[in-house]
Amino acid sequence: MKILVLGSGGREHAIIRALQRDPDVREIHAAPGNAGIALDVPVHPVDATDATDATVLAGELEADLVVIGPEAPLAAGVSDALHQAGFTVFGPSKAAAELEASKSFAKDVMAQAGVPTAAARTCATAAEAEAALDEFGAPYVVKDDGLAAGKGVVVTADRAEALAHARSCFGVGGTVVIEEFLDGPEVSLFVISDGTNAIPLVPAQDFKRIGDGDSGPNTGGMGAYTPLDWLPDGFTEEVMQRVARPVIATMADRGTPFAGVLYCGLALTSRGLKVIEFNVRFGDPETQAVLARLRSPLGRFLMDAATGCLARVPELQWSDEYAVDVVVAAAGYPEAPVKGGALTGVEAAEALEGVSVLHAGTGTGPDGGLVASGGRVLAVVGLGEDLAQARTSAYAGVAEISLAGSQHRTDIGLLAERGEIVVPGAAGTEGKVR
Repeated sequence: MKILVLGSGGREHAIIRALQRDPDVREIHAAPGNAGIALDVPVHPVDATDATDATVLAGELEADLVVIGPEAPLAAGVSDALHQAGFTVFGPSKAAAELEASKSFAKDVMAQAGVPTAAARTCATAAEAEAALDEFGAPYVVKDDGLAAGKGVVVTADRAEALAHARSCFGVGGTVVIEEFLDGPEVSLFVISDGTNAIPLVPAQDFKRIGDGDSGPNTGGMGAYTPLDWLPDGFTEEVMQRVARPVIATMADRGTPFAGVLYCGLALTSRGLKVIEFNVRFGDPETQAVLARLRSPLGRFLMDAATGCLARVPELQWSDEYAVDVVVAAAGYPEAPVKGGALTGVEAAEALEGVSVLHAGTGTGPDGGLVASGGRVLAVVGLGEDLAQARTSAYAGVAEISLAGSQHRTDIGLLAERGEIVVPGAAGTEGKVR
């Protein structure tokens, strides 16, 4: 197969690295890619959200499969344009991508499907927002109803801060979804669907806030790890039965079948499993850890999903190793990331046993060296026989990398390593759930 991957982030680099391990994949291209991706495969200066340019490129390459990584091209209808031009595409239609593009749409689908989720109100005015904040009480959860690259959510005990976030969304013509707060640990689960059938990957946990101990503002994600030994037995099948399959069936009933990645953001609360949000693509940074453990051929898997053939896919094979990825972000991220700083030590990090580096916001400077070109610059992935060893490997890699003013969390997977994560009301959490 010849595969074109659209996107420029760490998620796309992780996908490309996994595709390189598939013997059926003979050629991989990326658009627009980044400086690190360009070291692995040919890259093309095409805007991934431009349906016309993406279609022309796919034709020039004679791509057998186009994999769309980020949410913005999906919401823009790039998948639809490629389909109409006759290409096989992994990524949902624009109509199906509303599951991520509109949180109120996702709430409507969950209500129809009977999926457990937080009670919520969609608000278009300050008065509506104030009423919803008073209804649910603190901690307050306010979400931009549209796409916000993972940074449109405010969770705070400060009512004034919550209302200010809502007002900022109204000020640019948007709406917000205000929800009840969900207690308990969060889990991410990717489910691959061909519109009818669905296959889960392994659960992961990510870290959304900028600072240790979940301090500071939300980001696109500062790290992740997998597997999660603390999960209750049968967790993944419960998600499939109560969340993924009902949503996929409901989307088909609505005439907008969902084919691609259904990212299920979940909370294990004192009142049971609840959905926090859906995304319609691989999550970043969870993908970096999850795909590091995948041993089944990814290219064939994605092709079968794109062509409605998941029913024939054998059980996925996973490494027994643990994976931890730590994001190195630029100074000033997430509010105002500093770009252009020299980035060194990547080769030294990748020379360490069990360590790989996946690029996100990287470019090439005037001297040909690597520079930071975005907020989240790269993710260092560590593998190990247990979580402690994987964490040690990842942080050893981070220590080799130099970027002036860079920031990273030091506690990715730490509570899990210490056995300090508790699922409210759960029993039988002993043993490893993979």
